[in-house]
Amino acid sequence: MTSKQRFIAALERRIPDRLPVTTHHVMPYFLEHYMNGISVQEFFDHFGLDPIVWTIPYVADESKGEYGDPTQGDPGFLEGRRIVSDNWRMVTESEEGHQYPSTRVRFITPKGELSMLMQSNEHTTWVVEHLIKEKSDIDLIGEFVTAPLCVVDQVNATAEAYGERGLVRGHICCFEGFGQPGCWQDAACLYGIENLIMATFEDPDWVHTFLDILFQRKLIYTRSLAGAQYDVLELGGGDASSTVISPDLFDNFVAPYDSRIIAAAHEAGQRIVYHTCGGMMPILENIAAMNPDAMETFTPPGMGGDTRLAEAKRRIGDKVCMIGGFDQFHYFKDCTPEDTRREVRRCFEEAGPGGGYVLSVSDHFFDAEPELIQAYADEARACVYT
Repeated sequence: MTSKQRFIAALERRIPDRLPVTTHHVMPYFLEHYMNGISVQEFFDHFGLDPIVWTIPYVADESKGEYGDPTQGDPGFLEGRRIVSDNWRMVTESEEGHQYPSTRVRFITPKGELSMLMQSNEHTTWVVEHLIKEKSDIDLIGEFVTAPLCVVDQVNATAEAYGERGLVRGHICCFEGFGQPGCWQDAACLYGIENLIMATFEDPDWVHTFLDILFQRKLIYTRSLAGAQYDVLELGGGDASSTVISPDLFDNFVAPYDSRIIAAAHEAGQRIVYHTCGGMMPILENIAAMNPDAMETFTPPGMGGDTRLAEAKRRIGDKVCMIGGFDQFHYFKDCTPEDTRREVRRCFEEAGPGGGYVLSVSDHFFDAEPELIQAYADEARACVYT
């Protein structure tokens, strides 16, 4: 099989020729510090992994008076074109006086302004001042926020150029500036997860109003995906994991919105992988009931998750493709290649039977020993189906 055929077989819960093996986002920090600055695609070639190309082309709905942000420049890592309007302008400014490089993002509307402060280091970016400070702030988003549309022709051009090389992947649109694909996760980025959890008890109607505003924006984008030759798109995020919220909160505040995004994606001819980096075991069936095509990341206990791969396979392996399960923290650093190979075999033996499994790291990694990544790739390619 080609890498693309191998991925598709797994996504469709069929048995490929061998275990598909890949990684999640290849972080620029790792490539710069450990691989002499090679490209992502060169990384896949170097180790013999099944490759993925990410493409996230956005365009504005000009009929609504929306347009691409002329101040943005080239979109950054996993970023699409920012979509603005005369009533929803986005201004980014460096802010001095902080320990880390800091950027203030302001959204300017006819009825007021919202702002958030983000900080970065060489590894990642995080929020130190959330956008939503008063509950009434969501009214500005509801009235003025813009929504991107998918540039179908550009996705298809990428897919045709990539051919049988590997998987074409994207994600459901995030909130501009800083967000995540899932509705709940977007809200957590904008309001803070602790604040959001407390609000579900103190003012659940407000939380539902907030989530519906974010849902409607994502729904516009999801419906625009019809005809795009994606292989899979990501939805979800770690703030919906069972190490953050209870199954009851998941059922009441996550599933009602993300399940409808999944349904809309299916209507548009797209597959969805639901991303839950963190605990999953108490909500495996809850996630699967939303009808995604695949689930990730199956983070093991050694990385702060709770996944028992064999049990997860038994409980939901006949419903979705499983992606992940590998402990990159302990087996991409400070161990022997034999240790890494044994961990690969464990994952294959527990989640591989019957197909429908893609071996992948449990989300990102920044520091890793190339020798161990090579052992990971080599042993996975030796995991064949007979």
